[in-house]
Amino acid sequence: MREPFAPDQLLTFYLDHLQNVLLPFWRERAMDEEYGGYFTCFENSGERLLSTDKFTWSQGRMVWVLAKLATLPHLAPAERERYLRWAAAGADFLQRHCLLPNGHCAFLLDRQGNPKPQEPGQALDSSAYADCFVILGLSRYARTSGEEAPLEFARRLYASVVQRAQEGTFKTEPYPTPKGYRVHGIPMILLNVSQELAQALRERDDPSAAQVEARAEAFKDDILQHFVHADLVQEMITTENRPEWETLLGRYINPGHTLEDMWFILHQAMAREDRKVVEQAARIIIKTFQVGWDETFGGLFLFVDREGGQPRGSIAGLAEEKMVHKVRNDWDSKLWWPHSEALYTTLLAYHLTGDPEFLALYRRVADYTFATFPHPDPKIGEWIQIRDRQGRPEQKVVALPVKDPFHILRNVILIIELLDTMLANPTPTAGA
Repeated sequence: MREPFAPDQLLTFYLDHLQNVLLPFWRERAMDEEYGGYFTCFENSGERLLSTDKFTWSQGRMVWVLAKLATLPHLAPAERERYLRWAAAGADFLQRHCLLPNGHCAFLLDRQGNPKPQEPGQALDSSAYADCFVILGLSRYARTSGEEAPLEFARRLYASVVQRAQEGTFKTEPYPTPKGYRVHGIPMILLNVSQELAQALRERDDPSAAQVEARAEAFKDDILQHFVHADLVQEMITTENRPEWETLLGRYINPGHTLEDMWFILHQAMAREDRKVVEQAARIIIKTFQVGWDETFGGLFLFVDREGGQPRGSIAGLAEEKMVHKVRNDWDSKLWWPHSEALYTTLLAYHLTGDPEFLALYRRVADYTFATFPHPDPKIGEWIQIRDRQGRPEQKVVALPVKDPFHILRNVILIIELLDTMLANPTPTAGA
């Protein structure tokens, strides 16, 4: 029988994990003191830096993490000041180098900040997701620092990204959106970006905050109304907002994406005191675990069919799509980021609903995660990102050739904040 839930003990665990396992790796390796920005192109084990190139995607994420760490009261003032200084260096690097003449972000920069294609002949602005992470990072940095210029940069870039989404020109490398499809990732990331930007604007009493907040609500509605079917989030639907059950791309589920999006949606529900949305998100979380958990070896599959197991369905006319190859070849991999998202999402759902099923899910994920991903060599620390189905390390690339701490650090920070809230107010808070 498990011991009773003890948020004080859990808080001690996560603070120790943050300060003694995760942060030392990045304090020693991340900062480019000569040119600004951060080094993130490490091999999966973290033992070697493979490139000094800088993916804008990861640079924006690092700014968010560092700026958020600078607000964490559990850290010493001198440490918070150091993280804010490092966040400032990344924010400055991005503002000086990431924008192309068309107002879009370059996807990849060299060490000095010069844009370069990731592959020969590829457009410099191959992914608007990179733009979104720049907005996310600069908005968070503006909130922490009080500076105006990063917020104005983020606001202008946000307008450009929203326009691209509305026009259907939102690029999604490294996995382009197949013709005739809409992808869940676009409204999902725009929901999170809108939330972060709106908070930064609201804290300055900026009247445009209300418009960005309304957009966040609209992105949430788009997800729940069009991408959710039978309490599962489909990663791709047709451009007419219809599910497509015959094809592999129309059937597959990404458990990590779903669980990450559910905490975005739970945050939105908390802001609106919308109990119905909390209840819907709770059902989606439970159903996602039912189809996404590996009952043989433990852990969350990277991709599954909507009925569970290996993704299936026709690939007629889709065989050359990068996402088809990704889903078919990597479906049973066990990655670090879905599990870090699952830790926070299940704990948040438990706090908001009081349902012990979410505490059981949290414990199942935590047992697997902390037995599987942290690096076994404490001199290196951090997590090994990619494991095979049985939990053995794999040297392969997932999305980008980077070791990106964003998901782990963000979720550990959010868990620490949530546990602080639980200790101060142990009763459900959304729509209660």
